Amino acid sequence: MHDTWKDMFVMGLPLAEKILRPIIVYAFLVVSLRLSGKRELVQLNPFDLVVLLTLSNTVQNAIIGEDNSVLGGIIGATSLLATNYLVVRFLYDHRKLDQLVEGRADVLVQGGKLRTQNLKKELITVPQLEAAARKQGFDSLSEVAQCVLEPGGTLTFLGKKPTGEDLRHQELLGKLERLTQEIALLRGSQPPARA
Repeated sequence: MHDTWKDMFVMGLPLAEKILRPIIVYAFLVVSLRLSGKRELVQLNPFDLVVLLTLSNTVQNAIIGEDNSVLGGIIGATSLLATNYLVVRFLYDHRKLDQLVEGRADVLVQGGKLRTQNLKKELITVPQLEAAARKQGFDSLSEVAQCVLEPGGTLTFLGKKPTGEDLRHQELLGKLERLTQEIALLRGSQPPARA
């Protein structure tokens, strides 16, 4: 029974190393994901998903080293969480540095027109953008006035404003619907016609 407790709670690495390993890997991953672009965060195709899953498995040994103890894992996880909290807290108070780390928003559709150079820069295809627009309730990109790829990887869509003719058409359809309902009510309240 003694070996079980030893394996679970006696660390195989010094405490300082257990804390530094996750911090170094965290910094590497933040920089790497920033350099790889916002596309890694926006929409994962099967290839991106495989890369992210294998990336986590690849850096696992760098974080834990030769230590498989429960206590070592808890210290490593705590180091990651604390580092993330401190970085987010620091960047919250330093907006310019946050913008440097996260990057700027990219406009993918402006005035209803695709900005292909930005799509190419972010490695987003038109079919991927169309699929994202459909998820947001647009039937096609022709209904989109603006699409922005935010620094965090979110796609923000703004629809085109309806023209005056579209508004009049909708108003006429509404009036026609109300007239149809009133006629149906009137026919329902009158006595049936005799033959």
